[in-house]
Amino acid sequence: METAGDQRKQEPVHEPRHRLRSFGSALLIILASLLALLSVVAVWTNSIVRDTDRYVATVAPLASDPDIQQAVTRRVTDAVVQRIDVDGLVDELSDAASERGVPPRAATLIGGLTGPISSGLKELVGSTVERVVSGPAFETVWTDANRRAHAAVDKALTGQAGGAVSLKNNQVAIDIGPIVQQVKERLVDDGFGLASRIPEVHTEFVVVEGDSVGKIKTYLRVLEILGTWLPVITVLVAAAGVFLAAHRRRALIGAALGVLVAMVVLGVALTVFRAIYLDHLPAGASEAAAGSIYDALVRFLRSGIRAVGALALVTALGAFFVGPSRPAVFTRHFFSKGIGAGRDVAMSSGLRLGAVGRFTHRYKPWIGAAILLVAAIVLFTWNYPTMAVVIWTAVIVLIALALREFLDPGPA
Repeated sequence: METAGDQRKQEPVHEPRHRLRSFGSALLIILASLLALLSVVAVWTNSIVRDTDRYVATVAPLASDPDIQQAVTRRVTDAVVQRIDVDGLVDELSDAASERGVPPRAATLIGGLTGPISSGLKELVGSTVERVVSGPAFETVWTDANRRAHAAVDKALTGQAGGAVSLKNNQVAIDIGPIVQQVKERLVDDGFGLASRIPEVHTEFVVVEGDSVGKIKTYLRVLEILGTWLPVITVLVAAAGVFLAAHRRRALIGAALGVLVAMVVLGVALTVFRAIYLDHLPAGASEAAAGSIYDALVRFLRSGIRAVGALALVTALGAFFVGPSRPAVFTRHFFSKGIGAGRDVAMSSGLRLGAVGRFTHRYKPWIGAAILLVAAIVLFTWNYPTMAVVIWTAVIVLIALALREFLDPGPA
């Protein structure tokens, strides 16, 4: 029989080991939280680079954004007007006037119309470009061009040359030459024959511009490579931290809350970085257009943040409500009693559970584990799960657990 003295002698032996396990568990959980943050960014990067449909879904809404349309209109208008020889046009008008017998003084006055003609020409081209850019044809051209150009995104991230997307001089730019071609054809159709002389134009629309683009390119390339494996590593590190802990249920709650905090930090960081990015735009850049592009690029990243944060919160709540705390016990007892009352009413009305009830009672823990395992597999294999997917999965899990409770009549 152990005495109190014997127990006191044993405490120093076990306490240091528990402290070491708790310390190691805490380190692994903190590491998993940091890796979860990087994993979300890595998966988003990988989806943008490798998944054409995802990339197109990211950039397609920009075609209907008023700020982007305005920026593209200015860029295309300048590109077209610069390639129209206004001086040559004025000389032709002056020569034609002289040939028709116009007095020399009047012909000379025509030569001074370069400025007004340039202004009128720019207004004509601008209005034509605006009609093209604001119409449905522009959305089609924008989407199709980005789909064809997606193969060059990887080249842009690695700094290689070629393709419709380029990364040079700290800029990520897209060739909008096909849009210029549409404007040229529209001008000719409207009777401005001089537009047919415009040579083939390959002008670029800058998507991202800043001194840090080169560094971001390198970081995104690394994260793109890790996009496939980093989430798996994160789950394994978190599982190791929970397994090593002396109190695993509490460790699971801590790991889930750590991931939730990491997602909140990442969401705040995106908002802060947006303000910093817009404050450091080069002179002449459209802040409204840059903001629209930034919001479009990180739209799915924010969706991933919300999904992972929701999953972490659901996990923490689940681990809490299976514990021994008074609120958890009360909640479980309340729902178990309610489901049991419903089962008793159904059985009094003639329902017979029979072999199903005996099987459910015998393998009840395994059935619960199978439900959770299926839910985990669904979420892990789902392409880009959203917060709604996580919530509905949690609801289905609760319904399945309630059905398990209903089918368990208890010991015979």
